[in-house]
Amino acid sequence: MRLDELDRRIVAHLLENARASFAQIGDAIGLSAPAVKRRVDRLREEGVITGFAAVVDPAALGWTTEAFIEIFYDGARSPEETYESVCKHPEVIAAYTVTGEADALIHLRARDIAHLEETLERLRREPNIAQTKTSIVLSRLIGRPTDGPHT
Repeated sequence: MRLDELDRRIVAHLLENARASFAQIGDAIGLSAPAVKRRVDRLREEGVITGFAAVVDPAALGWTTEAFIEIFYDGARSPEETYESVCKHPEVIAAYTVTGEADALIHLRARDIAHLEETLERLRREPNIAQTKTSIVLSRLIGRPTDGPHT
């Protein structure tokens, strides 16, 4: 699907504030609220907008320890199998299949080192995980919003 300039501006406003009303967006880009609603509905139907999500400050939840975990499997695993093995762990905030030595890369958050260790132990019990390699984040230099879950 091709997005025109008004579609791009609507998406930009929703990325900035998903709770903005159609009237607020319309005022900002020069459309009526019903026109914005029609465009948002079309963008959702065509899969451009896949959902709306709350962005939560992990520190407010007390989950201030952040780490990246490289996962190495015993054998071949499909992306679907990798997803199934990591999605059930609430500490996992992102998972990727990657090139290089590791089979997958997991981004997670935990309360503290003890919680991180407990999470790693749970992950290591998943089928076919032969090894993990953990890198703990010391400071976040850039923290752009990411896309939300695809529904």
